[in-house]
Amino acid sequence: MPVHHFTLALVITCFASAGNAADSAEDCSSIVDRDTRLSCFDTFFPPTETASSPIEARQLLESESQINWFSITPHKPNYVLPATYNFSSDFSPYTDLGPYFNDAEIKFQLSLKTRIWHNLWRNSSLWVAYTQMSLWQLYADEEASAPFRETNHEPELMWQIPVDFSLFGMDARLTSFSLNHQSNGQSDPLSRSWNRLTGTLFLEKDRFVVSAKTWVRIDDPSNDNNPNIEDYMGRVQLGVAYKGDTHTFSTVLKNNLSSANRSGVELSWAFPLTEHLKGFAQVYSGYGESMIDMENYTNRIGIGIALTDWL
Repeated sequence: MPVHHFTLALVITCFASAGNAADSAEDCSSIVDRDTRLSCFDTFFPPTETASSPIEARQLLESESQINWFSITPHKPNYVLPATYNFSSDFSPYTDLGPYFNDAEIKFQLSLKTRIWHNLWRNSSLWVAYTQMSLWQLYADEEASAPFRETNHEPELMWQIPVDFSLFGMDARLTSFSLNHQSNGQSDPLSRSWNRLTGTLFLEKDRFVVSAKTWVRIDDPSNDNNPNIEDYMGRVQLGVAYKGDTHTFSTVLKNNLSSANRSGVELSWAFPLTEHLKGFAQVYSGYGESMIDMENYTNRIGIGIALTDWL
């Protein structure tokens, strides 16, 4: 090749490479050439070996799903339990419809989050999340007209910070601080709500993941209708999950740390049904399953499907 042709080709290549330079991962998706596009993505997401732990696997999936801004990813478990039965129902707060309600009802949870900022201090990131848990009286008497008996709304703003140290023989991987609001969207006398600052530490050991969470209430309890909410919804929460090859077992325990001790424990099991669908079984026993039922000691069992679990 003549020298001037070689020089021209080199200049064209350089300009093409400059045109394909990307300031963010989002820019890579507009590159037409497949190999160049892949190389661009590799710049922002270098190839790594298979995740070696449940937390690492979850973070890897979340990172991949957040290539585009405001992509949605699961937060807490997402599930539908078409059949649940409460062995200790208390419908007394519902003066008009309570007599028509059924101990059997549908329970489901929707929980999503999206990252709004990343590469902050110590590679931390800022997220917004929303969780909704509903109890649907589909099996109530016709006079009740199958209402949603209770829906708990929980939006939160979270700051997640990667960590790396050992504690009690486990590896600490992540901390999360959250500005959290929780309410049931009802009017008096059924209204329940509170605002909290929460802190959570996530640790792991082999296939086990442990989370330790605590919070402080930041609103004025003297100005609402549930000043004793911490006595029933708790002041600390401990979670343990085991990630098997195809099954996930988890338990969440919350406690009020008071001499009038009150706890609530939730046991869950996610298991394979089909290639893309998981079965889900759940047991709840104790106080604080939902905001309207927080003062009632609940014993509930349910079966259904899980779209996502903790891990």
